[in-house]
Amino acid sequence: MKDEKGIVKAHDADWMVTRRDMLKASGSALAGLCMGVPLAYADKTDRKAELRFGIVTDAHYADRAAGGARQYRESVAKMTECVTLMNEKNVDFLIELGDFKDQGKPVDETTTLRYLETIEKTFGQFEGPRYHVLGNHDMDSISKEQFLARVGNTGIKQGSKHYSFDSKGAHFVVLDANYDAGGLDYDHGKFNWTDANIPREELDWLKTDLAATSKPVIAFVHQQLDGKGSHYIKNADQVRNLLQESSQVLAVFQGHNHAGHYSHIENIHYYTLKAMVDGTGEKNSSYAVVEVYNDHSIVVTGYRKAVSREMKKA
Repeated sequence: MKDEKGIVKAHDADWMVTRRDMLKASGSALAGLCMGVPLAYADKTDRKAELRFGIVTDAHYADRAAGGARQYRESVAKMTECVTLMNEKNVDFLIELGDFKDQGKPVDETTTLRYLETIEKTFGQFEGPRYHVLGNHDMDSISKEQFLARVGNTGIKQGSKHYSFDSKGAHFVVLDANYDAGGLDYDHGKFNWTDANIPREELDWLKTDLAATSKPVIAFVHQQLDGKGSHYIKNADQVRNLLQESSQVLAVFQGHNHAGHYSHIENIHYYTLKAMVDGTGEKNSSYAVVEVYNDHSIVVTGYRKAVSREMKKA
């Protein structure tokens, strides 16, 4: 259905129309993973998957007691399962979409850094290129510089907050919206998580970066770009305008909203992946494999709670 601005929205009930979740019965260590059943559209013989990559978001790892739905300690086991599957599927790269780690109580910088190093060690078991998107909780008691010094982004200059890379004929853009309205970095918890912005310097970089490629583009960001509200980037409309003007962007993959979401705006798909941290046990994890086809259609295969979706090129 469309809202008053003509934006197509989909809620959780709508997602289930495209695919039904099932238990994947097998004798492997990955038995019991919940994944979507492929549709006839995905089986067309004239289509070919050009590349496949993995996505995961909102692990919020910390060695602390659960808080509400958030099972902080369980994210190492959940991430281990995710990485094992991504290695088995031999995806071209794996990217996490922010809020990689959390913090303890009381807040302690040294402890927070240890949480980051622990979850990065697990993520680092992926046997291929891997990438990170900055999320607000990644700076809850440390700086961006401290975070980026302890994670690896394959082929990217150390310390880069936003960046881009190419893989198998496609161009990928990683954005950082962790700035306040005045353009100051989130730092050691000094921020309001509802005040997320992409500053002018980064907008200028994005415009230049998009203009320099002739490849199809996929963007990654933590906070959402496809609306207004507490989970959305305040100047999302400016960012969307740049993406739309390029005529190259196929999709944006996002985190932050733990419930997940989907929108289709001006021929660009906006897919928000459900959070890994919410809920106890392996069945309550969330991650997905994304396939990009030669006709620029995209198939998301969700595992555990993650939602599968077909996204056709307009």
